[in-house]
Amino acid sequence: MTDFNPAHARLFPTQGLSLGLMTPVAAHSLADPHEARRIARLADDLGFAALWTRDVPLMVPQGPDATASALDDPFLWLGMLAAATERIVIGTAAIVLPLRQPLQVAKSALSLDRISGGRFVLGLGSGDRPEEFAAFGEDLQSRAATFRERWSLLRAALSPEPCERAPVLQATGGYDVLPAPARRIPMLVVGTARQSLQWIAREAEGWATYHREETAQEGRIGLWQQALAQRGGAPKPFVQSMLLDLQTDPAAPAEPLPLGLKVGRDGLRDYLLRVHAQGVAHVMFNLVDNGRPMDEVLREIGEQILPDTLR
Repeated sequence: MTDFNPAHARLFPTQGLSLGLMTPVAAHSLADPHEARRIARLADDLGFAALWTRDVPLMVPQGPDATASALDDPFLWLGMLAAATERIVIGTAAIVLPLRQPLQVAKSALSLDRISGGRFVLGLGSGDRPEEFAAFGEDLQSRAATFRERWSLLRAALSPEPCERAPVLQATGGYDVLPAPARRIPMLVVGTARQSLQWIAREAEGWATYHREETAQEGRIGLWQQALAQRGGAPKPFVQSMLLDLQTDPAAPAEPLPLGLKVGRDGLRDYLLRVHAQGVAHVMFNLVDNGRPMDEVLREIGEQILPDTLR
């Protein structure tokens, strides 16, 4: 198999746990592009491994307070962040594949990979908002099958291997989307996308899922490792997202949040080292705006925690 692009090694180092950020960072409305670029450069300088963004097609109110997320197009957003940075990986977590034409996703992914110098990772999910499926004319109930079908065509369009590109050439009458990349773009499944772990272990370069209580997450990691063992071949990484409310007091004890923790840096460091020992390869932080300057939060993680997780 062709080697992966540089993003894979940066995101999944042979030693240690890498850390990333969900972007826009702590934004409550449309993010300021100037501020986003500045935060991206700071994260790059501090040694964070990745900047991630979500795909939210429609502003559908959700949650107990019925708020609606207003997020820019993920590919355009990541193109902006790629231009503002030099080393940090840019990734989607995740593109809602059943709501997108796979050849258009391939065009965007190939372009971002080339523009960023091989720093792009493509995370894909199946989506779950009925309003979006209705608006896009897609069937919510068949999204699992739609995901698999579009994944297959997208995989072919992104492949550097001539023997794997036949499906896309058949679908287009022999025309490429763009020239084949020199190295493989990593494709991750985010959530389960309504697929079995055996399918994800076979088809994807890794699995990204959500924060859970540690014992429950250890069980999920065990199931992932079992699926990989059944498949055979090389190990594949387990990625975890995490809502993080980082407290000013370094010794503040950990308190559970939905999909994350409220904690001081000492407890966070201990937690990250534990989950890495369980098998987590990368953690993407979704930072809570708790009144602390965001620069201060990023510097505390980058300077006081990140060096220990990468050992």
